[in-house]
Amino acid sequence: MTEKQLYEQLKKIHEPKGYFFNRDLAATMFLISGLITNRKRYGYMCCPCRLAKEDITADRDIICPCVYREPDVREYGSCYCGLYVSSTWNDGHIPHRYVPERRPVERC
Repeated sequence: MTEKQLYEQLKKIHEPKGYFFNRDLAATMFLISGLITNRKRYGYMCCPCRLAKEDITADRDIICPCVYREPDVREYGSCYCGLYVSSTWNDGHIPHRYVPERRPVERC
């Protein structure tokens, strides 16, 4: 699957839920490329901005979209890696702030 194909597939799934791709297309495509790489490497699309343990059970919380996306977007308008954002974040109506890591240290 190409980056463009995955982009279109995920867009159809997540936009109706209120999660949009970052309007910075270069950053978005870089992260989508990382998802594809991780799927080839591990067999599942773990978050490209986190280190995987190469164990689907241990990594279940960081399979994209990770379990931290919803609280991150609700609080900051963006997920940790910046792939998924709210429409207000994309439109510049809320500040683009650093999103701290929510994943517990013991899971890293």
